[in-house]
Amino acid sequence: MTAEAEGDRLARRNALILAGASALAGANAAVVFATGAIVGSMLAPSPSLATVPVSCFVVGMAAGTLPGGMITRRYGRRVTFWIGTGCGAVMGLLACVAVLKGLFWLFCCATFFGGLYASVAQSYRFAAADTASPAFRPRAISWVMAGGIFAGVLGPQLVNVTMGIWPPYRFAASYLAQAVVAIIAMGLLSFVRIPLPPPPVEGAPAGRSLAQIMREPRFIAALICGVVSYALMNLVMTSAPLAMQMCGLSVSDSNTAIQWHVVAMYAPSFITGSLVTRFGSPRVIIAGLALIAAAAGVHLAGITVWHFWIGMVLLGIGWNFGFVGATAMVAEICAPPERTKVQSFNDFLIFGTMAVGSFSSGHLLASYGWSLVNDVVFPPVVIALLVLGWLRFSRHGRQVPAV
Repeated sequence: MTAEAEGDRLARRNALILAGASALAGANAAVVFATGAIVGSMLAPSPSLATVPVSCFVVGMAAGTLPGGMITRRYGRRVTFWIGTGCGAVMGLLACVAVLKGLFWLFCCATFFGGLYASVAQSYRFAAADTASPAFRPRAISWVMAGGIFAGVLGPQLVNVTMGIWPPYRFAASYLAQAVVAIIAMGLLSFVRIPLPPPPVEGAPAGRSLAQIMREPRFIAALICGVVSYALMNLVMTSAPLAMQMCGLSVSDSNTAIQWHVVAMYAPSFITGSLVTRFGSPRVIIAGLALIAAAAGVHLAGITVWHFWIGMVLLGIGWNFGFVGATAMVAEICAPPERTKVQSFNDFLIFGTMAVGSFSSGHLLASYGWSLVNDVVFPPVVIALLVLGWLRFSRHGRQVPAV
């Protein structure tokens, strides 16, 4: 068996394991999105702080990105995965205690640990490609992304089944179940076999510096579009469950909205790469931004359960097109030696900006209502579209990456 065939055999095995782990990790995140704002409104000293726990989750995602990369480079991916799932278990236990004791600050600490777990889970798709040949690499990544579809079903259903088990402590049992799911994921990830990255070869090209790449117009455009796509999705998704409750809809209705939203976030991944190849990253991003704006339009059109459900599905698909397209644009401008540092920095900026949107979401909803949360979507979408238009009609739109 050739080295390439052996690498693909290992990649297939790892991809299947990581797909299962991705489903379990995504389920934990879905539990946070489905319950975070609702529990926050129960525990927070002010209604404007209701979405702060979800914001702490996003801060955890940003905070874990760079340390996770450093741990991986030194000790390998499996150690990083164990640490991540350990953070997920800690989150479930702390969140349960926070509900039992009525401690808002402890609940925020819990969701921060959940964000650390989510930041590690973001690397599963890259890990699946570590030993894969160029021909098999897209399929390996797709298999892992498919786990996100199952996460969209598993997480909200976990809440539906467990939220009333421990009255009067609503959702306390849900967080205990979440801790168990994280421990199961830890056991599953023990079977992943990914070799340590080889040491750098002396004299090999290191690529451009991060400062040089940050000045590239295409990188600036890709970063703006990635930030807008992810931040707006998170802004609306964070408020949606609480907004549905305020509109007299049930928790089961909001769980269903989150369930199909998460499915819509990941299901298009099977075709998004092909769309980028055929039409180019900017056009796919434009489609994503248009869908995000359409989601806000649907939400503004009414407050029935169908308005929320349809809007959240459009929001998920729009996020997928916008974020995957922006990610592909970043990859297009980077030579191989530059990719790791640029991808980590790009994710750090995106998740950091997401935190701002999350913190703003609760204040907007409590002070001005659901309509203004959706009104806020349109100006950033217009800015991103103008940046893409400028890139398209300038010489920078045809820039070729370094090799």
